[in-house]
Amino acid sequence: MSKKERFDEQSWDSLKSSPFYEVLREYRDVLPDDIPAELPQDKGVQHEIDLVPGTKYCVTRQWPLPREQVKAIDDFFESRRKAGQVRESKSPHSAPTFCVKKAQGSWRIVHAYNKLNDATVPAQPPKPRKDVIIDSMALSTIFSALDLRDGFYQILMRESDIPLTAVSTPSGMLWEWLVMPQGLKNAPATFNRCVTHLLRSVRDFAPSYFDDVFIHSRAVDGKSEVEMHKEHLRRLFALMRKHKLYANLKKCIFGASEIPVLGCLVGKNGVRPDPGKVRVINEWPTPSNVKELRQFLGLATYLCKYVSNYAGKIRPLSQLLKKEAAWVRTADCQQAFDAVNQGLTEAPILAVADQDRPFHVVCDASDFAIGCALMQHDHEGRDRVVYYQSRQLKPAERNYPVHDKELLAMKYALAKFRVYLLGSRPFVVYTDHASLRTAIKSPHISQRMARWLSFFAEYNFQVEYKPGRLNVVADALSRRPDYAVHKTDANAIGVARTSTPSSSLLDDVRSAYTKDADAKQLLDYLAAF
Repeated sequence: MSKKERFDEQSWDSLKSSPFYEVLREYRDVLPDDIPAELPQDKGVQHEIDLVPGTKYCVTRQWPLPREQVKAIDDFFESRRKAGQVRESKSPHSAPTFCVKKAQGSWRIVHAYNKLNDATVPAQPPKPRKDVIIDSMALSTIFSALDLRDGFYQILMRESDIPLTAVSTPSGMLWEWLVMPQGLKNAPATFNRCVTHLLRSVRDFAPSYFDDVFIHSRAVDGKSEVEMHKEHLRRLFALMRKHKLYANLKKCIFGASEIPVLGCLVGKNGVRPDPGKVRVINEWPTPSNVKELRQFLGLATYLCKYVSNYAGKIRPLSQLLKKEAAWVRTADCQQAFDAVNQGLTEAPILAVADQDRPFHVVCDASDFAIGCALMQHDHEGRDRVVYYQSRQLKPAERNYPVHDKELLAMKYALAKFRVYLLGSRPFVVYTDHASLRTAIKSPHISQRMARWLSFFAEYNFQVEYKPGRLNVVADALSRRPDYAVHKTDANAIGVARTSTPSSSLLDDVRSAYTKDADAKQLLDYLAAF
């Protein structure tokens, strides 16, 4: 069942068999069919518009619209006036209003705040990080997801900025907003700041991302996962009731073993890519030019964390994006295209990082790529991958000796997984290059290694050797036989001719060694051992 089909079928009747039905009925006012039309209370966060110094008036003339749209606009503002959310204005600023047809046939009212937005100082608030949100769900076994609705109209405007929101209508009216309208430059940031502020007391089990709230629970202290989830839902709904936040029932999910979270699916078994996004990539036609190739790689790179040795797999394709490269789609390119599709189709379910358990890292380097994986043993002792990371080597890095390439892979791994590894807890780095165990402590180091050692000093880790035949994950991260050096490569080495020396030639060489004074002295010295 698709996400859209599930949302279309979500209703109070479909929830009657849910163990959470009574909780939802208890807080039905936060899941209303229609949001109360009223001026909201001050939630402690107001929308502010700071203009670039020197800005005068932001005015764009209203253009005529068809009668049907004019009526829809007038009806919209009349309902907002009765709710106390707009008032007639005498502002020197003005933005036009127009309509966009919704999928179900009704009209969406839109304000063209282009000039005002161009003159607005952009807000730079911290945004929720996807990886932090997902990591907070570690060990959870039951999940719900809420979609907050009409959130902008639940936030008041700063009084001094109300005239800046003035909008005109085709019927000749000028209105200004007392609540935050849609279309303002920093409105999403303000809404996210408001939701984060109001729900901060439940963020341990209900992190939010703009208008999405993800609730996750597990059995604790003798309480089952369902009992804990009911408790978490009640605490969240109580806050929403207090601050008059509302959710769209049709777009909510309750008590599921897996929920969509920001482009992936998170469940009790871990994280996996959204099948819809994987399907889009799998159905993507083979690129026929550079533009189409950039589009394909842009989509695929979004899901690269699920694919081992992604950088190595796409190398033949990325070579086509270089300025001097001619567009020649070779068999290697088609093989790389197919490998990316297959890698996403067979992508494993990644573990959600558990900050209470130790991590370990595997890393490896090949002639053209470095790769690493952050790993962790789950509660059943199974070795699980948390993240894959890889990249192609730069031209200068390809000239590094093998030893330095392996160290570069280690440095890349620690930098990529810094947020998980930095701290007092020790962790292990596994490598299939035995000399790395002592390399970071050797007194005989190059300038490059000296710089890297200062970076390594921040981390508390030890290096352990694991042969390539046992270090399967690391070996697969950077090595594929089809990415060996081709003779068209700038650094390629070709063998023009080979021959096997005859027995007589070998006898002549041995005889020459005994006749040469310097060679004879060396042979006598070696024979003494």
